[in-house]
Amino acid sequence: MPFVSTQQATVQTRVNAFVRSVYNWMTLGLGLTGLIAYYVANTPALINAIYGNQLVFFALIIGELVLVAALAARVQKMQASTATGLFLLYAGLNGLTLSFIFLIYTNTSIAQVFFICAATFVSASLYGWITGRDLTSLGGFLTMGLIGIIIASLVNIFLKSPGVSMVVSYIGVLVFVGLTAYDTQRLKAMALAQPDGLDAAVVRKGAILGALTLYLDFINLFLMLLRIFGSSRD
Repeated sequence: MPFVSTQQATVQTRVNAFVRSVYNWMTLGLGLTGLIAYYVANTPALINAIYGNQLVFFALIIGELVLVAALAARVQKMQASTATGLFLLYAGLNGLTLSFIFLIYTNTSIAQVFFICAATFVSASLYGWITGRDLTSLGGFLTMGLIGIIIASLVNIFLKSPGVSMVVSYIGVLVFVGLTAYDTQRLKAMALAQPDGLDAAVVRKGAILGALTLYLDFINLFLMLLRIFGSSRD
């Protein structure tokens, strides 16, 4: 039936375009974060401004949290250009606060862990895309795991236990690998549910939200792996 084949091809084209847009924006965000982090780490005046004053550092962290919350809650009510700008602003702020990794870990180990993270992320994302298993049931479990990681990390700020930090890192890798697969499957479902003729601005905002979700999965997976495999400069 040519009509069915043509319709399927149209749907597939739409899905591919949406997913490509998501990954393009995610990649741009990661690239911006990495470049800014590297630049800041090699600029003593900026390092002193960010880490020499706790108020500045915590203001940046709070700013990031506000941006993420605003994007997640109000993206559909924003202009597409505003959503895009806020996502890139968040990626830039994240670069400022993540510059510390270049001060703590060697450049070689950062590069090695980045490639390990990229390979792991792609594998998990590919699984989420092609699996016929419904991963919805994992969502609640993974969210509980994420909350547990946050609580344990906060407690360990006071305990300062290397053992607890390492356990949290291993659990974190499992949680964010699972979230990557889960979020990818959600994005696939979102793309398939888009009706024909959907406004381009709406599609862009959906892609930005998807990019933010996968960006967060990647960054957190990278940080967990860096704790495990990263080589200290000391």
